Amino acid sequence: MSLTGWLVFNGSLSSEKFMEQIEWLHREGLQMGMDFTKIPNHELIPAIEDGRAVIKGGYEGILPDFVFFWDKDIRLAYHLEKMGMKLFNSARSIEVCDDKSLTFQELADHGIKMPKTILAPKVFKGLKISGWESYHQIGRELGYPLIIKEVYGSFGAQVYLIENEDQLRSKVTELEDTPYIFQEYIASSFGRDVRLNVVGREVVAAMYRKSETDFRANVTAGGKMYPFTPTKEQKELAVRSAELAGTDFAGVDLLFGEEDEPILCEVNSNAHFKNIYDCTGVDVANKMLEYIANYLKGRMS
Repeated sequence: MSLTGWLVFNGSLSSEKFMEQIEWLHREGLQMGMDFTKIPNHELIPAIEDGRAVIKGGYEGILPDFVFFWDKDIRLAYHLEKMGMKLFNSARSIEVCDDKSLTFQELADHGIKMPKTILAPKVFKGLKISGWESYHQIGRELGYPLIIKEVYGSFGAQVYLIENEDQLRSKVTELEDTPYIFQEYIASSFGRDVRLNVVGREVVAAMYRKSETDFRANVTAGGKMYPFTPTKEQKELAVRSAELAGTDFAGVDLLFGEEDEPILCEVNSNAHFKNIYDCTGVDVANKMLEYIANYLKGRMS
């Protein structure tokens, strides 16, 4: 008996780059013999009816063996779990990874080496910032340059290198009510990092990214990618970070300390896998679906 699964993705994202991944995942699932259905999130209508969590619309009353949740619609994810569906990744892990402030809070107090991080105060939209001394204190605490990173962002976007107090005031004023964090700048990792794809508790692929012109190493920011053999310390840090974030699979980005020791940059629950395939030849989509199949067959046996 084949596994039945839903591949849930965001229906508002229709770029070729995004849809290529959806088709890739769908194809891999079908080739593995799964009864695998692509579903844009807007076709699943979460409702509370007679005090119960249900789905309305074309998928009402259907309970798949699993949901491959390739989206960040957290409310929908929690709703499907409330109905008893098994999600990969879980709603909580996607929420933790999607919000970078939650990522660092979740991983704190577990011995994870990470940049010194300060959560920005909440500011309501349209209201002016008061109490600038707190921001000045943050600048003194982290030193300049420092990083301001919006908590929601991908591909290295929404990350800013702040050189002095004037730039800090300007960027904070510009961001207004946008949630963000302040971080220590890791100068030893200028323009370079590594991406490790973790599936289960194993690093299945890794690549080194380097930019000659930008403090960010992301390929979309001009970085180049190279196959990479991670050290034991890098693998251990990536696997432990993915585990603490609650993910079944993740793309973990690591920085280089002054002695090239690994430092956590971020954990991505919905890590794009085309670049790492182009770089290493490792099909992470296949690895993720194999993991799901083995996990579920182990539970059913």
